[in-house]
Amino acid sequence: MNASDLAFDRQHLWHPYTSLRDPLPVYPITSATGCRLQLADGRELVDGMSSWWCAIHGYNVPELNDALHRQAERMSHVMFGGITHEPAIELGKRLVKILPKGLDRIFLADSGSVSVEVAMKMAVQYQNALGFPERHKFLTLRGGYHGDTTAPMSVCDPVTGMHQVFRGFLPEHAFFRRPPGGYQSPVDPVYVADLAAFFAEYAGRTAAFIVEPVVQGAGGMHFYNPAYLRVFRELCDRHGLLLIYDEIATGFGRTGQLFLGGGGAGNEISPEGEANHRPDIMTVGKALTGGYLTLAATVCSAEVADVIGRGEAGVMMHGPTFMANPLACAVACASIDLLLASPWEQQVRCIASRLTRHLRPAAQSSRVKEVRVLGAIGVVEMHEPVDVAAAQAIFVREGAWIRPFGRLIYLMPPFTINEPELELLCRAVVKYV
Repeated sequence: MNASDLAFDRQHLWHPYTSLRDPLPVYPITSATGCRLQLADGRELVDGMSSWWCAIHGYNVPELNDALHRQAERMSHVMFGGITHEPAIELGKRLVKILPKGLDRIFLADSGSVSVEVAMKMAVQYQNALGFPERHKFLTLRGGYHGDTTAPMSVCDPVTGMHQVFRGFLPEHAFFRRPPGGYQSPVDPVYVADLAAFFAEYAGRTAAFIVEPVVQGAGGMHFYNPAYLRVFRELCDRHGLLLIYDEIATGFGRTGQLFLGGGGAGNEISPEGEANHRPDIMTVGKALTGGYLTLAATVCSAEVADVIGRGEAGVMMHGPTFMANPLACAVACASIDLLLASPWEQQVRCIASRLTRHLRPAAQSSRVKEVRVLGAIGVVEMHEPVDVAAAQAIFVREGAWIRPFGRLIYLMPPFTINEPELELLCRAVVKYV
């Protein structure tokens, strides 16, 4: 890769959330192994992002490579309309075993954003089939992020999300303030009462309440008490709304629980039992394939699927070309097997402990508002927005790949990261702040 290649990139290739008029700097990567990215100039960077939270096993993973190669020799893709195949069936079996009990109807989409689109369409079709066509709006929380396609954008935070740019184009939904921060902060009865009043006001024209459980990701890395999930469940039941959990970012162990909606090992999120907070529809993606290929799933209860099937359309009105792509499904099977065979719970606990210890000095900076850690997520919130280009230049000089946004510098490394690598990442953050 030479200067001409980079000039072409700068002029012609649009990178996420950047401008072709004045694009942010890019760093050419030639390979990736373990938790390290190889720059074209020979330097190595420890990856603190898991490539936007999906490469939980790191890079160039033999088990995932083998699954990809074996499947490519059989078939790389075949339409899912009227056809099925072993990788999709095997992936479905694995998901049914580890997802919250009762969420066993699976729609295999081709990206996280599309899976949220599907979840929202499921909710609208469900209410329509029950005879409530007026219930086509959504309730959600401020501070949320659900994807960049149209329907998910419409339930992203109206200020920090996409509403300001696309006002008039996006459908409008009802937003309520997010729960008070702090994973262990007690439930605020005033908040609960206000939320109940909000539901009572808007529920009559609403299909579902959609939320990121416990961790609001790209909308601000905000953590809240899991006990609020039971509140959400009770209010949805009271008003006839479906409850949708977006676990694109949190699924497959990132928080220390396999899924915040329940299911699998390590998921005793509430002593009262999983049913008290289990959603009706849930989306998973990102880490599903270990970062190898784009794939996501929208899963729902048998009751939701049955009602949709009895509706006017009689079918789920969605069908992506690359739905249940065999390559992606085969790698997802291998990634789930690798995760469950690994000491992932211990790994995440160790990462949490080390993030807490090594990021603690950042809290002494007057520029820092708060340092918080949950599972394999470490967040340093600044008082002012971060200059991304300047910050990344410092991080790269320190041998770290970290991508800040807004006022947040955060780490979500692969679960396989070792302590020296994690300490390097934290040291780079502390040096910047």
